[in-house]
Amino acid sequence: MARDMTPVLKRCRSLGIEPAYMGLDKKSKRTINNRRKKSEYGLQLTEKQKAKFIYGVLEKPFRNNFARAQKLKYGTTGENLMILLELRLDNVVYRMGYGRTRKEARQIVDHKHVLVNGKTVNIPSYEVKPGDVIEIKEKFKGAQRYKDILEVTDGRIIPEWLEADHEKLSGVVKEIPTREQIDVPVNEVLIVELYSK
Repeated sequence: MARDMTPVLKRCRSLGIEPAYMGLDKKSKRTINNRRKKSEYGLQLTEKQKAKFIYGVLEKPFRNNFARAQKLKYGTTGENLMILLELRLDNVVYRMGYGRTRKEARQIVDHKHVLVNGKTVNIPSYEVKPGDVIEIKEKFKGAQRYKDILEVTDGRIIPEWLEADHEKLSGVVKEIPTREQIDVPVNEVLIVELYSK
């Protein structure tokens, strides 16, 4: 399985992302001196790389998501792309606070710890729908791992489109998020421009 093994803080620095968006509370002391002015293409490419890095999606699935976003009847392509990325199961597990980072949430899904509407789902890219109930399997609920995770994520704000019960380690997708509810520092218009060349 292909994976991006770049050190996270280093990648955050090069893309100009705050590590907090990745679920990390570390700060990078070094700065990168980008004196050269970026071309229009360079700016578009950076935005695409930001979105791919934040959500942990590789090029081919990202392109497939973009193709699906173009076909959707409502909203603009850029907004639809961000909504599709936000509705990935690994991202929803992270947003509910059951993973410290999206990478950890992805691993939790991979290891079959997650139930969607009572069925085991181990596909991180599975698209959740409004009304879906997502919970950690009963046999893992008492595990030390989740106690440690909740210690870190308890203060995290859960988006309005989700509902999470940290006592029961479960949650519900209340609605499809709007672009305003997605706090990711990506300019999706530039991604659309890049792909429509």
